[in-house]
Amino acid sequence: MNIPTELKYTKDHEWVRIDGDMATVGITDFAQGELGDIVYVEVETVDETLDREEVFGTVEAVKTVSDLFLPLSGEILEFNESLEDEPEKVNNDPYGEGWMVKIKFSDEAEVEDLLDAQAYKDLIGA
Repeated sequence: MNIPTELKYTKDHEWVRIDGDMATVGITDFAQGELGDIVYVEVETVDETLDREEVFGTVEAVKTVSDLFLPLSGEILEFNESLEDEPEKVNNDPYGEGWMVKIKFSDEAEVEDLLDAQAYKDLIGA
């Protein structure tokens, strides 16, 4: 199982790549594996400002639909529109081409509440 050490994680299985006051967000390799074949990703919150842990979209797999939770409070600036035609990128490359949104986060202190790779491994029993 792939859990890159340079990323941060949430208990809800989102990953976060921090770059200044910007963050790229997706779901983890563990999450995509649990969901199975992803057939649809919906994010209708671009240009909205949401609080941490609010639902920013959904991911639909063959057998289930799962909410996506924002790991940091802030404004959603961009959705990975390539997922509209190729949602399988989330399965094939969850930390690369399968990213979901980019946000400008508003509270740097919230970054400290995210899990590091070891804490996420402990959470999922890896």
